Amino acid sequence: MNSVIVNSLTPTSLKTSDFYYDLPEEQIAQHPIEPRDSSRMMVIDRKTGKLEHKHFFDILDYLRPEDVLVINDSKVIPARIYGHVVGREEALIELLLLRQREVDTWECLVKPGKRARIGMELEFGEGILRGEVTDIVEEGNRIIRFSYDRETYATVYEILHLIGMMPLPPYITERLEDRDRYQTVYAREEGSAAAPTAGLHFTPELLEKIKGKGVAIAPVMLHVGLGTFRPVKEDKITDHVMHTEYFSVSEESARLINERRAAGGRLICVGTTSCRTIESVAREDGYIPAMQGDTGIFIYPGYKFKAVDALITNFHLPESTLLMLVSAFYDKERVMEAYRTAVGEGYRFFSFGDACYIF
Repeated sequence: MNSVIVNSLTPTSLKTSDFYYDLPEEQIAQHPIEPRDSSRMMVIDRKTGKLEHKHFFDILDYLRPEDVLVINDSKVIPARIYGHVVGREEALIELLLLRQREVDTWECLVKPGKRARIGMELEFGEGILRGEVTDIVEEGNRIIRFSYDRETYATVYEILHLIGMMPLPPYITERLEDRDRYQTVYAREEGSAAAPTAGLHFTPELLEKIKGKGVAIAPVMLHVGLGTFRPVKEDKITDHVMHTEYFSVSEESARLINERRAAGGRLICVGTTSCRTIESVAREDGYIPAMQGDTGIFIYPGYKFKAVDALITNFHLPESTLLMLVSAFYDKERVMEAYRTAVGEGYRFFSFGDACYIF
């Protein structure tokens, strides 16, 4: 079943500036902590307002045997490649593959964009990958059709693993030595241009302990695009339009989630991408059907959650749609106060930063 989900929420008076907070630059995590589950974790009880400071491995103490943990098993591809215009080696090009449109056709972010006119031919990896610009779409992104030696390489993905770099966010300026650290340990299906970073805190050992406690783990998939992290430029948050991203919820995961919730278990989402997937497909009564398609859901204060009972997430950028989602799940003023507390307590922020569990 295919479905396109768009936001249809009641407008609010909230402004983008209402989600601003001061963050010292030194608290932007530049590298992942080792081991993964030793990161700090702020725990927020929505009923009492109680706030605790723990470590991520303590998450086990907050899970119940009847719960279901929903994870996004999308895998980040080394989507950043460098090349040049064919016949003009001095005309350098940087490409970030955002979304696969067809088998060898992708929507890409191109720098500098003026060098990627329709009909322009590009070359990467000393010629093992070529691309032709076929169209220009919203915000100047290019549609590029790739070609390569199919007897040598099975797919574009195979070439990306040879010549591509992991698409780290611009606020991470230090080199990542191990590309697997920008990947969850359960990543499965390639297609994301950014990691579902709340999942980076899990280790295989911690997941086994969670399963051993009786908690069910239900994978869903949302290929993370840059639209999720695109800055909100509009003054009123209701004027912001989210880009769509491809998702899928399998029959098995839907059945598992529904069985656990019917038996009194909680649905706990790992990350905003899992949360947006679940809320995109959930019916008004909280039932989760199997589904695949595109979602452009934008969750902000005023939204009524249909199925998600608890959320594991990271600390997000000021004025971001992710911070707005977290504020919708709890309470805007209390979330902003929690963020100010996290700054004061020296928490590490953003993709490689610490975690927050809200239940």
